[in-house]
Amino acid sequence: MKPKGDEEADIDRLPVDILAHIFSLLISFKDLALSSGVCRKWRQGVKESLARKESLSFSGWKTDDDSTTRLVQLAYSLKDLDISRSRWGSQITDHGLKQLSTAKCIGNLSSISLWGSTVITDKGVVQMISKATSLHHLNIGGTFITDVSLFAIADSCPHLKTIILWGCRHVTEDGLLALVNKCRKLESINVWGMRVPLDCFIGLLTISPALQIQPKGIAIHDETLHAWPVY
Repeated sequence: MKPKGDEEADIDRLPVDILAHIFSLLISFKDLALSSGVCRKWRQGVKESLARKESLSFSGWKTDDDSTTRLVQLAYSLKDLDISRSRWGSQITDHGLKQLSTAKCIGNLSSISLWGSTVITDKGVVQMISKATSLHHLNIGGTFITDVSLFAIADSCPHLKTIILWGCRHVTEDGLLALVNKCRKLESINVWGMRVPLDCFIGLLTISPALQIQPKGIAIHDETLHAWPVY
């Protein structure tokens, strides 16, 4: 009979798969990291919980390239990845996007958000997007990408349905036309804050009459289309 002080805690008697289910309910990556450091059994439970996740959001969490990559590489079933940047959020760089492009789940992702990641460039985006061939939804607004990224998206993402290009002022009509020409399943494109000639949007609708160009309210000034939200 074990001495009273050596009795096993109830949670330690749980099998790893039950622990994995419990850990899958945690939304704080800090809590997951702390749990992983308790013991080998808990570490395995955390690892299995990540393998089951279909959605991961780093928005609002202070993570860097390496920590983000470690988690994503364990999430084999991942479908939805949000690495948007907020004030204290993800600090992903081109190096991080390159690392993420090697994750096993990357080819199965249906949704990616890189919203507001101002330190990434076309180099990192092209590296990642070239492997994300199953994308349906992409949010790349608030970044400084150029047509180079749109050309890569057009070539690699034939199933794309929606794309947010909010504030991407370095994108031109050439990139938009290439995107709509090749992504024939595209249903919606958000162009708020972009500066492109009016003829470009007419051209997009000529290629794809059913395309929804968001926002719906637009104002024309100096032969350039400015898109503004409708209230």
